[in-house]
Amino acid sequence: MTFSVKAVQGRAGRLDKRVGRAGAWLVAAGLLALSGWVPVSAQTHIQAKTGFAPKHRVSATSPAYVSYTTHDGDTLYEIAGRYLSDSADWTLLSRLNRVPAPRRLPAGIALLLPAAKLKQDPESAHVIATSGAVDHAFGKNAYVPVTQATILGEGDRIRTGADGFVTLELPDGSHITVAHDGELDIGTLRRTVLTGAGDRILDLQRGEVESQVTHATRTDDRFQIRSPSVVAGVRGTRFKVAYNGDAQSTNVEVIEGAVGVDPSTLDGTGRKAAAPLPGVPLQASAQLVKASFGNVTRTGGTVGEPVELLPPPALVKPERVQDGKTVAFELVPSAQAVGYRVQIARDADQLDLIRDLRVSAPHADFGDLPEGTYFVRIAATDSHGLDGLPQVYAFERRQFGLSASAAPRAGSRGYQFRWLVSRTHVDTHFRFVLGATADLLHPIVDRTDLSGNELTISDLPAGVYYWTIIGEQFENGRFYETGSAVRSFTVAR
Repeated sequence: MTFSVKAVQGRAGRLDKRVGRAGAWLVAAGLLALSGWVPVSAQTHIQAKTGFAPKHRVSATSPAYVSYTTHDGDTLYEIAGRYLSDSADWTLLSRLNRVPAPRRLPAGIALLLPAAKLKQDPESAHVIATSGAVDHAFGKNAYVPVTQATILGEGDRIRTGADGFVTLELPDGSHITVAHDGELDIGTLRRTVLTGAGDRILDLQRGEVESQVTHATRTDDRFQIRSPSVVAGVRGTRFKVAYNGDAQSTNVEVIEGAVGVDPSTLDGTGRKAAAPLPGVPLQASAQLVKASFGNVTRTGGTVGEPVELLPPPALVKPERVQDGKTVAFELVPSAQAVGYRVQIARDADQLDLIRDLRVSAPHADFGDLPEGTYFVRIAATDSHGLDGLPQVYAFERRQFGLSASAAPRAGSRGYQFRWLVSRTHVDTHFRFVLGATADLLHPIVDRTDLSGNELTISDLPAGVYYWTIIGEQFENGRFYETGSAVRSFTVAR
């Protein structure tokens, strides 16, 4: 035997006059319990009126109603105007709750309000960091550049260039970072007036988006990233979703928390989410992907099984100051990795990304970078194309270049050595080392605390010699050191 909610409510209404409101709801509760399903808010309403809490199974259906407790002097007109999307729906409230419209209501009455008709106020997303080429457009309008003063909302589209990155901050403190070569549409960005629940749906058309989502305080909060392959829903977590249009597949990687992943289906009216709606646990998803796992789903296929992410790799000499012509990193190789991802940001949380590089070997060279303190994030990529767990290191970019040369001194049996440093505004001392072997372990000459830029060594016996010059600086309470390459020359007699 099956019952619809509508039929049960009708039967409850017919019993209303004979057994009273509480009795009618008690009958409704029993009939709904027999059917095996009770809308979450309707169940709460029943329990509040009767003390009876029927058992129910998890369903992907949105709660049909929410409960509102009246304040002294409330009317249906005022309640509909404040909390429903159309103030004329006071007539619906009147029929649903069997309350005469003009009547002022005493405090403490629990009314049912249709969840689908609740009023929602629009919210805004603020750009807090941007780098490279980033544009946005509203609807079908032309794209214009994004700045840190840009405020975005529902209906805005964002795209990033080959060197572009942008991070948005939502009112609840959540952050959304769109990586380079990406395109993201803000589908829904609202907050329900009555419940305060947030409703945020972002459509990923191309590229990758990383989300750091503040933990949801209400069961009917919703945060979803949708791609043509999947709908990824969360209640508070840190995760990435990347859509590859060429491969028609979506990668989901969960760093913290859990993500419900469901197939995304299309019809003639647009995208329809198969994911659980607000108020329904993520466990109702086709696949619950927990922290340190990811999955790969092809468009039109079933949701991929969870795959454990590779552990974070380590950086060789993480304390080294990046003082060369280019910023380069050496990684400790991972046996399971088919490649590595290396990113540079201005902050430890990687919200202000400025560089992103994928390499097949454990070496990444980013070219030149202005001086300053940065953070590098490294991850190993597996055979599925999933990036593993990240490791973040702080590093300093400080160009301390040193050039050196050696030549026979005219008119003598000596050799003259000269050197120059790039940071001339800082007091620099030098050390000169010369030996008969390339490792310079047993120096013939070892002069320290030199303040000039040249040195002459005379009367060297015939043979092959190796040498280097080391520059030393002390600035802002820190000691810095750089050396020239070990060079050689031959003395023939």
